[in-house]
Amino acid sequence: MTIRSLLRCAQDRLAPDPLARLESEILLCHALEVSRSFLFANPDLEVPIKRRNDFEAIVRRRCHGEPIAYLLGNRSFWSLELKVNPAVLIPRPETELLVELALEKIPPDCAYRIADLGTGSGAIALAIAKERPACEVLATELSEAALQVARENSQQLGVSNVCFYQGSWLEPLPGNFHVIVSNPPYVAMEDPHMLRGDCRFEPVMALSPGSNGLEAIHQICKAASTRLLPGGCLLLEHGSGQAEAVRQELGLAGFQSILTRTDLAGLDRVSMGQIGK
Repeated sequence: MTIRSLLRCAQDRLAPDPLARLESEILLCHALEVSRSFLFANPDLEVPIKRRNDFEAIVRRRCHGEPIAYLLGNRSFWSLELKVNPAVLIPRPETELLVELALEKIPPDCAYRIADLGTGSGAIALAIAKERPACEVLATELSEAALQVARENSQQLGVSNVCFYQGSWLEPLPGNFHVIVSNPPYVAMEDPHMLRGDCRFEPVMALSPGSNGLEAIHQICKAASTRLLPGGCLLLEHGSGQAEAVRQELGLAGFQSILTRTDLAGLDRVSMGQIGK
């Protein structure tokens, strides 16, 4: 079979997904270890049987809903190419807002101490550390398997100003911080999104903290209020319908200058507060 015929068959299998053609091309590039421009330039090239079988296997997995990022083993985030696997949450584009807002709080040349809680693949910690090399970034993660992915990403990217710790939120970290960030689990366990799309394949503990989705945020707000230096900031990603509840949690924990920022879709996405000076 040729590249053209393989793409046509895969597109038919992945339909009616509007991204069926694009996904077919991405998966074939992965199976053949070539660029998309190679596909376009060689549509009538015969594909060896082994490569064809590899492609058909990966298309079969995609037809069952397995996320593209897990099939490819990587995901782009900020300016980074990150390794991902089913041990970690797949980094989302909207989480880049959390990085952007954190960087606004960190002057480029200051040696701040930054904490990233529940780091997963290390996406947030590594993006901040890459942009602020004078800072010390400490990241925690409960899952040893996820920590292994984060450490591999750090090594692969050559980011040396990040240290990873196993444990819950701030518990394993020494000292106090200028900025604390977190994209904690915030989806309620009974939320229908848990049974849709990529969420079906991602680690449950990275998606949901329990019944109402706010348990982890409550714990982080309470702990962070005692671990931030005067004037320090806590920034939290959350669901689009949780902004008011998160602002209340920040207020109850003693934070000031509390506000929420929206993502590119206009949805409430990140709330933050500051400890008094």
